[in-house]
Amino acid sequence: MERGNQTVILKFLLLGFPIEPDQQELFFAVFLTMYLIIVLGNLFIIILIGLDSHLHTPMYLFLSNLSFSDLCFSSVTIPNLLQNMQSHIPSIPYAGCLTQMYFFLLFADLESFLLVAMAYDRYVAICFPLHYTSIMNPKLCFLLVALPWVLTTVISLLHTLLMARLSFCADNVIPHFFCDMSALLKLACSDIQINEMVIFILGGLVIIVPFLLIFSSYAWIVSAIFKGSSARGIRKAFSTCGSHLSVVSLFYGTIIGLYLCPSANTSTLKETVMAVMYTVVTPMLNPFIYSLRNQDIKGAIGRIFSKWTIHSSLRQ
Repeated sequence: MERGNQTVILKFLLLGFPIEPDQQELFFAVFLTMYLIIVLGNLFIIILIGLDSHLHTPMYLFLSNLSFSDLCFSSVTIPNLLQNMQSHIPSIPYAGCLTQMYFFLLFADLESFLLVAMAYDRYVAICFPLHYTSIMNPKLCFLLVALPWVLTTVISLLHTLLMARLSFCADNVIPHFFCDMSALLKLACSDIQINEMVIFILGGLVIIVPFLLIFSSYAWIVSAIFKGSSARGIRKAFSTCGSHLSVVSLFYGTIIGLYLCPSANTSTLKETVMAVMYTVVTPMLNPFIYSLRNQDIKGAIGRIFSKWTIHSSLRQ
């Protein structure tokens, strides 16, 4: 449909991955398996935290929100990717594309802020252990969860509204497996200076500032550990922070490498693979990182299974 010299785009074509036809089913099975692991793993963490009263602490409040964010984050892109793998014309409607972009930004930014809240929780627990309960009170915990939801809702809505005001040319092919904001801006015919300025300003708020806050928290943690802790205390402190540091490294490592330190010869395939790292691989690994390296989670699993065993025995 044309209006003057411009074309009104009704849908976009998502190129996805350059997969050979004979490998299509294999890749479909791989991504479906990864998505099922993401759903089951993160649901398991959420349900476990809800069932076990020993995990009703600030740290696990943030973890349950992080697992929910991971679950939704992957659900924004992977089901559509799986559908397009089975379609001869992998398309997405214009409205659907903007909706996908909105929720993608919402849950990506939310994860960034939640990682900051978890870093602050570890900072208070290690640096001010005697005042932990008074500092991490229910009011502050609610604020540390509610504020990221409000901020990310506003930020993602602003990006989406600015994108909706743009006109798009006849070229409607997105060389990606989802409606990435930077890919959409490359297809726009109208002026994108306002979009780029907002991305630059808010990008610092949702990536650079959280990363620096996390780095500062761990700088204080390391300083406190080596000032007054024994070797046993050091091991315990690092064991409680190890899971969070692993998740931070996975999440920020790929995002900073892709968006903030792009190489001159960055290819579309490389960008797509790196996007898979933080949209698929990281949410899939997070439940394993927090369950395999966390004694509290292991203890909760043992208690839940013990209760089920006792109830089963009583019924018999």
